[in-house]
Amino acid sequence: MGKAITKAQLVARLADSAEVTKSTMAAILDELASLAAKEAKNGFTVPGIGKVVLVNRKARMGRNPQTGEPIKIPAKRVVRIRIAKALKDAILAR
Repeated sequence: MGKAITKAQLVARLADSAEVTKSTMAAILDELASLAAKEAKNGFTVPGIGKVVLVNRKARMGRNPQTGEPIKIPAKRVVRIRIAKALKDAILAR
């Protein structure tokens, strides 16, 4: 398994592809992340990549793996990314 791409590498590749400066592309990525965080409660879609959504998890019973003792896991809200079908097909086709 290869190394994950860093933000600097991503910015450089996108800036070269779009023929803009690295600082402009970094600002675009930061604004995209900020917008996704603000709009996640309504569902934020990045076309071709996926949708960022908030999901409510129910309270449930779990088990401590060391002792085997049952524990109560409280209800909570979590952030999920639902991957777009086009991206999933592109990745799995390799």
